[in-house]
Amino acid sequence: MVRVITPARPPQPSPDGSPDGSPDGSVARAAPEPRTVSEPRTVPEPRTVPDRRAALRSGVALAAGTLAAGCSATGVVAHPVAASRTSVPPSANPATASSAKPAAAPAPRRFPQQPAEITHGPRDRPRVALTFHGQGDPAVAKALLGEAEKAGARVTVLAVGSWLDEHPGIARRILDGGHDLGNHTLRHLDINAMSEADAEAEIRGCADRLRRLTGSIGTWFRPSRAPSASALVAGVARRVGYPHVLSYDVDSLDYTSPGAPAVTRQVIGGVRDGSVVSLHFGYADTVAALPAVLEELGRRGLRAVTTTELLN
Repeated sequence: MVRVITPARPPQPSPDGSPDGSPDGSVARAAPEPRTVSEPRTVPEPRTVPDRRAALRSGVALAAGTLAAGCSATGVVAHPVAASRTSVPPSANPATASSAKPAAAPAPRRFPQQPAEITHGPRDRPRVALTFHGQGDPAVAKALLGEAEKAGARVTVLAVGSWLDEHPGIARRILDGGHDLGNHTLRHLDINAMSEADAEAEIRGCADRLRRLTGSIGTWFRPSRAPSASALVAGVARRVGYPHVLSYDVDSLDYTSPGAPAVTRQVIGGVRDGSVVSLHFGYADTVAALPAVLEELGRRGLRAVTTTELLN
């Protein structure tokens, strides 16, 4: 009997017609030499870039029923408390991540060329500062911060101390986004109508919370329920550690809930080089207006920066 030995079957081409899996099938091999098969490449699916306005529809829905305290002369309206999440900086070592302390936030600075009460920055630079009174639903605040960051903008947040008590994680979220964080009093009351002792308790109370959460009393102080500080309040603020009072030259009037188009017109109609704009967290109109405001600022060549950068 004759035994027939069948030679080993040569490697078969891949389904796309090429022995090495290359898409054009241009490479062929004469002999089944040993080879290393590389992992197939995964071609990422194309991403759909959401419209800025569409991206914030969820934020508008969140904020639609939310009322927050503005800086008008009207009374404070309570708003629902929402849970906040504090993000932990990534670390290869979980033990290190849990024990590491974040760097202290910047402290207040004195700007020798600026007055005690600052309403705007230099008029010869294409920069503006969008300043937000920090109070209201933290989910809306985070949506606004995220929208600013997507546009490459940085803002200034003047936080209310009682808001920080309810949502302590928001302080680090603001700083981690590259934004300025400051003091907007402890309870957001009419500080200019207070006695010296009461005014100091309001300013120092918020400063203490900022220091506990961030290692600093914050970079700025803005009086509550007033566009500017009385001489008494400005003196108390200096004693607590704030060389300047931060006011503004453009009031968005968003706390009156006039509608997003009206907020946009109000801001864009008044803003110019060096402007400081007053806005608020916690209002649906502000959430809806911010993309249009940022887009128009960019069209005019104006860059939204922190107040510290505006004055540097």
